Amino acid sequence: MSTNSINTNTGAIIALQNLNITASELQTTQNRISTGLSVSSAKDNGAIWGIAQNERSSVSALDAVKQSLQRAQSTVDVAVSAGQTISDLLNQVKARTLAASDTSLDATSRTALANDVTALVTQIGRIVSNADFNGTNIIKSGGVTINALANAGGTNVLTVQPQDLSVGGANLGALGTVFTTATTAGTYLGLVGSAITNTNAAVAKLGTASNALTTHLSFISNLQDSLTQGVGNLVDADVAKESASLTALQTKQQLGVQALSIANSSKQGLLSLFR
Repeated sequence: MSTNSINTNTGAIIALQNLNITASELQTTQNRISTGLSVSSAKDNGAIWGIAQNERSSVSALDAVKQSLQRAQSTVDVAVSAGQTISDLLNQVKARTLAASDTSLDATSRTALANDVTALVTQIGRIVSNADFNGTNIIKSGGVTINALANAGGTNVLTVQPQDLSVGGANLGALGTVFTTATTAGTYLGLVGSAITNTNAAVAKLGTASNALTTHLSFISNLQDSLTQGVGNLVDADVAKESASLTALQTKQQLGVQALSIANSSKQGLLSLFR
């Protein structure tokens, strides 16, 4: 048997409790819709929030990895382009040197060919000295080794070794002093042949390194996308579901307000006893 009390309005208390619960749920749903996240802070779900933050950190770190790989790729691509041009110039040097080794050639013509070769070798030196990207040159004498970041932890790197294509260096050899006679032209021809072989091998190594950087850059981009998608699976809200829930909670809130109003008006019956 229920007791009517002027000190305690049980119905109103219950109605108010339910209304407060509905208001809290409504606030949560509205927050999910406005942010698009079901877990937007550690208060929502500490474990999931912590995992998501760790993965977000990895995603951000991979931006630095991509930038490092892109810088390395650009540096190597510049070196490859320069190396291919040097190889073409060496082919021209070989053609002129071969012509100069002909014993039937007059001295004037041989001198002209030697001048052409000198100009071509000078051009090779100019290309080598200008084949840099962001201040890094890997085909000049004393070129630096490239160490590009390979993972978010910075514990792995992709290494690209320099290839010395300078005149007088390990690959081109002593091409600085050209021929003056048919005999010296023959000797010089041997040097040019070795330089061509060495240059092509060096450029091939750089091309392989460029492909490796491109492949790893593609992997890092895909990894970053996968991590981002994984974070979304953990914390993103189902907006369609939350929208339906919002409508239901708004209706429930309105009914709760009416229930509270009815509970508060029930005391009017007690007052009528004193009339």
